Amino acid sequence: MTKSTNGRSHPIGATVERGGANFCLFSRTASAVELLLFDGVNDSHPSQVVTLDPLEHRTYHYWHAFVAGVEAGQLYGYRVHGPWDPSRGLCFDAAKVLLDPYGRAVAITEGTGLMKSVVVDPGAYDWQGDQPLRHPCARTIIYEMHIRGFTAHPSSGVSEEKRGTYAGLIAKIPYLQDLGITAVELLPVFAFDRQAAPAGQTNYWGYQPLGFFAPHPGYSCGDDPLAAVNQFRDMVKALHRAGIEVILDVVFNHTAEGGLNGPTFCFRGIDNPNYYLLKDGGSQYADYSGCGNSLNANHPVVRRMIIDSLRYWVGEMHVDGFRFDLASILARDSAGNVLPNPPVLWDIESDPQLAGTKLIAEAWDAAGLYQVGSFVGDSWREWNGRFRDDARDFFRSTPGSLGVC
Repeated sequence: MTKSTNGRSHPIGATVERGGANFCLFSRTASAVELLLFDGVNDSHPSQVVTLDPLEHRTYHYWHAFVAGVEAGQLYGYRVHGPWDPSRGLCFDAAKVLLDPYGRAVAITEGTGLMKSVVVDPGAYDWQGDQPLRHPCARTIIYEMHIRGFTAHPSSGVSEEKRGTYAGLIAKIPYLQDLGITAVELLPVFAFDRQAAPAGQTNYWGYQPLGFFAPHPGYSCGDDPLAAVNQFRDMVKALHRAGIEVILDVVFNHTAEGGLNGPTFCFRGIDNPNYYLLKDGGSQYADYSGCGNSLNANHPVVRRMIIDSLRYWVGEMHVDGFRFDLASILARDSAGNVLPNPPVLWDIESDPQLAGTKLIAEAWDAAGLYQVGSFVGDSWREWNGRFRDDARDFFRSTPGSLGVC
């Protein structure tokens, strides 16, 4: 059995250090926490359980432990104990193995729903001098693409084992150069729930994130739990060498856990009242996303998680920018009211580590809030949905798309 000690409350998540790894999890409302270590991706039972004593392994609302001998690639998860009282927004279930909200990689057993977080050492990669490209926005030509769809078909000319993957995109860089584009905007690449779809179908688009730090493992080649992290970086490095920036379509407005009857993967079972916007005394989820829940983005802890995620993708994954899905939800407070100066949006704009990063807002939400032309801040660009739809209808010769003067 691996030896564990008290550990520290910072940094949050799993951090590889000399001799092992430090684990830290935020939960204000939990009564007890267990850290679970697994030997295999398909294992349903942990090889070791580290019980976090509230007196020794908790600082304020942070539960932590240092586990000796843990290295990058270690599979882990949490059991979080507390009351089951959905009428007050408390949804603890100690039978669930929960993902780490700060997990840098996710191992998913296809067809079973078994998921585990993976310890990552961000420094164990050679960027070979790669730096941000910093193309001026006025000279930026963006190609929006889906990682899977871009090379999934044999007509892509990509070898079969690389189709629909990060490596497959690398193989098509000459094609992108011929088009003259300066940036790719990747539809969601955060690890997502492929089973969040009607019966008999799978979630293709990826707008059901399991977390905000891990690249989707289904877009990597091979079975190594760390493959998605390394192969995503290989893709970014290759695109940069070709003069092409990487912009991510990011979903910080909701998660894959859905509404009251949705699955519990992570946030709901760790600290539901803090991670989500709740109403009716906590018994219902406020749904401004159309997906069953809305992230409580302006809560101090959630706000920091979003900033930490963006910093990670810029600093450790070398991403050049972000397009924020349903960005107007991030302008809402805990009661759903629209804030004139939303803290999380100003934090993003004013963060020195994000300075120079391209920030693009889809400046509306699914509850009718439309902020195109009035989105907060000075550095944000905006997608203009109405103009896009009108232009598309014109080129499709949609009846009524051409006005009569």
